[in-house]
Amino acid sequence: MSRGPEEVNRLTESTYRNVMEQFNPGLRNLINLGKNYEKAVNAMILAGKAYYDGVAKIGEIAAGSPVSTELGHVLIEISSIHKKLNESLDENFRKFHKEIIHELEKKTELDVKYMNATLKRYQAEHRNKLDSLEKSQAELKKIRRKSQGGRNALKYEHKEIEYVETITSRQNEIQKFIADGCREALLEEKRRFCFLVDKHCSFANRIHQYHLQSAELINSKLPKWQETCGDATKVPEKVMNMIEEIKTPISTPMSGTPLPSPMIERSSMVGRDYDTLSKYSPKIPSAPSARASTSPLIDMFNNPATVAQNSERKNNSTGSSDDPSLQRSVSVATGLNRVKKQKVKTIFPHTAGANQTLLSFAQGDVITLLVSEEKDGWLYGEHEGTRVRGWFPSSYTKLLEENEKETVSVPGPRMMQMGLQSRLFSEKIPLLL
Repeated sequence: MSRGPEEVNRLTESTYRNVMEQFNPGLRNLINLGKNYEKAVNAMILAGKAYYDGVAKIGEIAAGSPVSTELGHVLIEISSIHKKLNESLDENFRKFHKEIIHELEKKTELDVKYMNATLKRYQAEHRNKLDSLEKSQAELKKIRRKSQGGRNALKYEHKEIEYVETITSRQNEIQKFIADGCREALLEEKRRFCFLVDKHCSFANRIHQYHLQSAELINSKLPKWQETCGDATKVPEKVMNMIEEIKTPISTPMSGTPLPSPMIERSSMVGRDYDTLSKYSPKIPSAPSARASTSPLIDMFNNPATVAQNSERKNNSTGSSDDPSLQRSVSVATGLNRVKKQKVKTIFPHTAGANQTLLSFAQGDVITLLVSEEKDGWLYGEHEGTRVRGWFPSSYTKLLEENEKETVSVPGPRMMQMGLQSRLFSEKIPLLL
């Protein structure tokens, strides 16, 4: 599709304006984004260096283990390889700043001035050529009016021909100027896009080489790394030999082997009375299970159906929702010759939810402590009203006043029998000695 001189002239001026009003502001924004990109990559490189320093430290710990020495060396090597790759990435982004960001900053300010001056020069020259053409056209009109009078018609005819030739020449000159100006404006625009593409192609090639180097380096090491962790049950031969030597019985007793307890002989001498004593002697209570001290907030992040299934599975595996170790602890504590039990009063309500080892209560309820030692912020006790036992958060309660505490009952017949047997045993032992 052919275009007239005026349309081509408008295209030329709009091209210059697009470079100044759109391309150059876009470059300024690109420079700011590029600097943010550099900061993010530098932060990632620093974080990666710190991380792989930590990996190397763990590798040093593993290297000191008799069974994990090889794994420790692998961790140290993994750390070294990744830090090397991080250094290469850092070098590539230093060149990114130098070849792209710095060049764009330098050229953008100069380009704004250059394009503005070029557009003004084109507009001024175009205006001068139009003015010359208009003057020639005005002179031609004067000559034609004079030639219509009849005097010296031949003379004015020659001048008219000269002005027509001048006007035609100047019109051709203007058209050529507009065409050349349009071509130059379009090339100026293309040179800028070409510069941007060329710089990013160079950076893309550097990143490509970086990834090839990374892939080649990791592929050469990865099979060996994976081989070292392929079998977690494998033990080095030296360690196995040491373990086998320890397991093999030897005729000469080791210096650290303890002698049999003299209580075995005393038991055989005491006979039936001692057996009766040992039968009723209380066992040392085990600590409450860790399951009871689990925070009820964990149910917030689980599926309610899953929580219910897990709770039911735990109850079925233990045979009861109560912890037997806690029952033993409470039964022993009940038989001790204590004067008073500690009690607390609730200052906030608490709901156990799906966890059956927890205790629900309202504000102002009274709870008797069955395990007085606080464990990770939790206490174990019995609700005064419902007689239900369970764990509850200590921060939800406060100690009762002295006059509100309940006195523990006198020890029962069984505890009295155990005390009598203990005294009987203590009387018989000196006779045997």
